[in-house]
Amino acid sequence: MKKTALSKNKMPYLRMGKGEPLVLIHGLGEVKEGWEKQFVLADQYELIIPDLRGHGENSIMDGISIENFAKDVLSLLDELKIESAHICGLSMGGTVAQEMYRQAPDRCRSLILVSTFHYAPKQLGKLFLQYRKARTLFLTPQQQRMIAAKTCLYSWREENMKEFFKFYRPNKMGYVKSMNACLEVDNRSLLPNISIPTLVIGCQYDTILPVWIQILMHEEIPNSELVIFKKSGHIAKLEVTEQFNQTLCQFLSRQRVHRKAG
Repeated sequence: MKKTALSKNKMPYLRMGKGEPLVLIHGLGEVKEGWEKQFVLADQYELIIPDLRGHGENSIMDGISIENFAKDVLSLLDELKIESAHICGLSMGGTVAQEMYRQAPDRCRSLILVSTFHYAPKQLGKLFLQYRKARTLFLTPQQQRMIAAKTCLYSWREENMKEFFKFYRPNKMGYVKSMNACLEVDNRSLLPNISIPTLVIGCQYDTILPVWIQILMHEEIPNSELVIFKKSGHIAKLEVTEQFNQTLCQFLSRQRVHRKAG
């Protein structure tokens, strides 16, 4: 396993490979090592994989917000002297990717938005919070982890469950604050103004963020591409790894060709 580095702002991150920079941003309750099955992409790209505040080895609990998550990653790119990068985010990480584009569009070469969303309706958010709080009160941590696994995964094979538990390690305080931050997301006016190459990925059996959300995002983002994986729940990078990695590489390769042609 690649050794964790620490930024000046105390953000833990992994950095490996060479080539065009590709930032991989984890989802809610995940850790940076959850991208382990994508480490093979380091043969073609320079991977930068951070732990967001309140996640993994990042013990910072103050100022948890999607806005600050994005600022932290942009600050890391500054420190690494990376002018621009491809930005890939899963679930909550996809909202961070959108926010990075809002704050610094010139720093984003392309966006890869995986099983994510762009808007959290207030009433639905309140119901979601009530459900999560009830689950926290009445279920043990092990029961909560098991429910999370069975909700996120399409296949409950032992191998998939083990992989999920290995990288789904929510810190209670960080999780709650990050979940609240997600419920503040409203990028409805942003999507039509995204002008860089964008790939939207959805999954057929995603019960966390159903695929119709990604279809709507695709329709709102000009000239975006849409890929829907079959036989996958919320975490395609784990359940259909080969297809997922191939899809990323094909999309990124097309951007390289277009830039050379331009």
